[in-house]
Amino acid sequence: MIHVYTDGASAGNPGPSGAGLVFIKDGEAQEFRFHLGDKTNHEAEFAAVDIALELCLQKEWQQVSVRTDSKLVSDSIEKAHVKTKAYAGYLCSILDKIAQLELFFYYVGAKQTKQKSR
Repeated sequence: MIHVYTDGASAGNPGPSGAGLVFIKDGEAQEFRFHLGDKTNHEAEFAAVDIALELCLQKEWQQVSVRTDSKLVSDSIEKAHVKTKAYAGYLCSILDKIAQLELFFYYVGAKQTKQKSR
C-alpha cells in the first residue's frame, strides 16, 4: 500500500498557491511540490488531492491511502458533493480517479499532515 499525504496552500485568498505531496512506499518517502498559480486555499487543497491521485494512476499504484488536512475536501469526497460550484470540477476529476483505484481516504488534522510533510 502507498500512503499519500497532501496539502495545498494559498498566500492570499485567492493568491499564489502550491501543493505539497508526500508518498510513502516500503518505508521510503518521496516528496513533490507543485506551483498552482492563483487559487483559493480550498482550490489548492482540492488540486493537491487531484494531482496525488493522478500520480498514483501514472505509477499504476492501486492500493492507496490518501490523507488530507482539509475537512472540506474529505467531506466532499465522502458525500460526492460540493456546495460551491468552483470546486465541482476538482471533485469530478477526483471521483473519476478514485473509481480507478483501490482507495482508502482519511481526514487528518493539520498538525499531523504538517509533521509528515517535513
